[in-house]
Amino acid sequence: MALTGLVITLGTLLSGIHCCVNPDDFLGAKSHGDIIIGGLFAVHGKMMSSASGYPKKPAIQNCAGFELQGFVQMLAMSHTMEMLNNSSFIPGIKLGYEIYDTCSEPTLAMAATMKFLSSYNSTYDILKFSCNYTNHTPKVKAIIGASYSEVSIAVSRLLNIQLIPLVSHSSSAEILSDKLRFPAFVRTISNDAYQTRAMAKLIYKSGWNWIGIIAMDDDYGRSAVQSFGAQSMDINICIAFKEFIPSHLSDTTVQLKIDETVKKILKETRVNVIVSFLKPTLVTKLFEQVIEKKIQKTWIASDSWAAATLISSIPNIYTVGPVIGFLFKSGDTTSFTNYLKDLNPQHFEMNRLLDQYSELLYDCQDMKQNELYNCISDSSKETVFGIKRRIKLLRKDFLSATVHPGFVYSTQLAVIAIAHAIRDICVNRNCTNPTAFAPWELLQSIKTVNFTFGGKNIYFDSSGDANTGYDVLIWKKGSNGNINLTYIAEYDSQNDKFTFKNKEKEAEFRHLKKIQSRCSDQCKPGEMKKTSTSLHTCCYECVPCPENHYSNKPDMGFCIPCENKTYWAPAGSAMCRQKKIQYLRWNDGFAIVLLIISFLGIILIFAIAILFTKNFDTPVVKASGGTLCYVILFFIFSSFVSAAFFIGKPEDFKCKVRQTLFGVSFTVVVACILLKSIKILLAFSFEPRIQSFLKCLYKPITLVCTCTGIQVTICTLWLLFWSPHIKMNFSLHQTIILECDEGSAVAFGVMLGYIAVLAFICFIFAFKCRKLPENYNEAKFITFGMLIYFIAWITFIPVYATTFGIYLPAVEMIVILISSYGILTCTFLPKCYIMVYKQDTNTKTAFLNMIYKYSSKSAGSLAVSHISVSSIDSGAPISDIHPVSSVSCISNSFSFQERLVAAEITSRYTSHTRRRLSSI
Repeated sequence: MALTGLVITLGTLLSGIHCCVNPDDFLGAKSHGDIIIGGLFAVHGKMMSSASGYPKKPAIQNCAGFELQGFVQMLAMSHTMEMLNNSSFIPGIKLGYEIYDTCSEPTLAMAATMKFLSSYNSTYDILKFSCNYTNHTPKVKAIIGASYSEVSIAVSRLLNIQLIPLVSHSSSAEILSDKLRFPAFVRTISNDAYQTRAMAKLIYKSGWNWIGIIAMDDDYGRSAVQSFGAQSMDINICIAFKEFIPSHLSDTTVQLKIDETVKKILKETRVNVIVSFLKPTLVTKLFEQVIEKKIQKTWIASDSWAAATLISSIPNIYTVGPVIGFLFKSGDTTSFTNYLKDLNPQHFEMNRLLDQYSELLYDCQDMKQNELYNCISDSSKETVFGIKRRIKLLRKDFLSATVHPGFVYSTQLAVIAIAHAIRDICVNRNCTNPTAFAPWELLQSIKTVNFTFGGKNIYFDSSGDANTGYDVLIWKKGSNGNINLTYIAEYDSQNDKFTFKNKEKEAEFRHLKKIQSRCSDQCKPGEMKKTSTSLHTCCYECVPCPENHYSNKPDMGFCIPCENKTYWAPAGSAMCRQKKIQYLRWNDGFAIVLLIISFLGIILIFAIAILFTKNFDTPVVKASGGTLCYVILFFIFSSFVSAAFFIGKPEDFKCKVRQTLFGVSFTVVVACILLKSIKILLAFSFEPRIQSFLKCLYKPITLVCTCTGIQVTICTLWLLFWSPHIKMNFSLHQTIILECDEGSAVAFGVMLGYIAVLAFICFIFAFKCRKLPENYNEAKFITFGMLIYFIAWITFIPVYATTFGIYLPAVEMIVILISSYGILTCTFLPKCYIMVYKQDTNTKTAFLNMIYKYSSKSAGSLAVSHISVSSIDSGAPISDIHPVSSVSCISNSFSFQERLVAAEITSRYTSHTRRRLSSI
């Protein structure tokens, strides 16, 4: 019943709404002049609707919801024109105006525009149709307005007929920059493309990427959302939701859409930043719900409500959360503020809007300063025309406190731009004559003006926009509970950057980063985004970068590979690290052990050389080759020295020397031992054909030089064409192995293979004569030495092929040391043992006695062999031969049977054998 009674009461009140009776009542303010400028301002927020909610008759309705912002802009226009008229800016010309209240509705704005289009000085505001309006003289030469883009879009289409310039001070829709559709429109502000770009940049710099948008459901709102969507997409900002609210308060679905919007805000819990393109009246209704639901978000306000006192004066408005607003660039408005403080209705020829403000102020005269604004705005009473009430106090301090410099400044620019264009035209014309110039001529002049106002250069670009930039402000709660607007930055639309007056403002701007509004938590450096199943790219998972990849910024969508092979990165790294260069260093424990072993070998060589020198004239030294022993010892010493080149930082010189030094040195050693093997075999071989071959082969200097020369040739060709060099091995993730590249594996193999061939020949020869007297049996030890060499190098091949890292050179070094020690010990240590511990056998007498015994045995064996052959040839039975004793000795290359038969041995064979052994 209560609800029914409320509806009946409202219906009764609304049914009593009066329309304007006289067309002159429709006019808001007027001032006569030689040139009339029209004005369209939203001094009210809506039209009073009928009981049915929509008009049933084509009658202009009255307005409700007084908006101080539009009212102040109207006063700014009249004040600027008054200043121009009081100056000599346009000599002999007075500017007049006609200002209409659009009530934020395109319908009323178009009704006022029809009056502007009517012929000059026509009694009944007659608008005649014509195919060509070139010479038509309308009532006004230009129009300033409108306050909202939707109104300007409608009015501009109507003005296109006569190309009357419409200079807007606050319509920022991007669509109005299209000169094909709106050729008569210019504005003293930037279009929304710059505002949305500034908003997107602010959001990006603050680290937000998950936001909501609330906009009016009209051309302005949808154009702004589209522009913002394009700007945000380029910098990876995602829009969680878009909500559109009807732009007219008279629309019965406004409250329903606001309720739905609030529910959406509550649902999207991760959205903490909301961008709003709404009228102040719509924001007021929205925030009433937000305060009731105790919702706290960060709000980014468009220019339409960023500084609206209607909103900032709402009780407990600070509970909605931080508000960051964008306002048109402002200038010095001191003179206008002083003008408001001295405001007097008697200064105006006719200003019904000021009268209505006085009426509303009178009704709210008992209100406190902080309640006065809401009282005036909420007074949804009809505009009363023709009624004058005596007002004792205008409370001018209150009006001056509602001034928003951005809107006042842009309105002043609009008036001054038109004034500059008129002055340029009137230089050679009598502009007191209404037909001196047509509006379309003034339009061309306006587009070309370039003037300085307040220290700033103002001009219109090809789209008819004056890109003056924006002020960025933030709402702060004052000590008295009121909201204070604090300017923290300026946005330079030309250079797309924010500028700050001081470090404190910049710090306050950066402080916004503490607010979190993201679909997913920010990925840290060292992580990358992995898109989830969501349609939005801002919703993702953070996964660590793989090995050898890094990300050095938050929220990177990919990991950057470490560009250079000399760098690496562990999994989840934020930077590449330089790889450590590794090689077998001198202080490495394993290297020290090998160096000690090599050094001991060198000491052993010197010890053997000294011992051999002291016993140089003894039979053992002479039998070992005498001077040839020193040659062998020197080149074994060189082999030990070459092993040291495998340790330390690789250098080109070391890479070349270490292999060639070992190859040549060991070749000389093996060649000398081969020479000794041939000599021994020659001494104890009694077959004529073998003796003949060995005599041809046994040429000491020629043999050693030839064998060495072949190796030197191999090494020289290797160094010339496939020279070993330093190589960086990048196979390991964290380490660069600095190593020697042998240049050619084939050349390296040929060098080692050649030594192996010589060693194998030496092994064969030594093996043939391994059965010698105990004190002279050097061939047996040569055989052992060669076996050690073969075992070491055969083992080396698979180990070297499978070993990797800094210890690869140590593998070859170990094999070199084993080979060198094997030759050294097998060749020299038995001799040293005789010289130290069996000195009695190292005399000429003992040596000759040993030769005598061995020659006797050898001669007896030869005799037996001859007898056996003769017996077989004569047919005598083998049983007729009576051996004394026999010793069997079997070799791989030859065999003979020694039978000691004392009676059959002739002195001729004995003496011959002794001479050959003595020659050794």
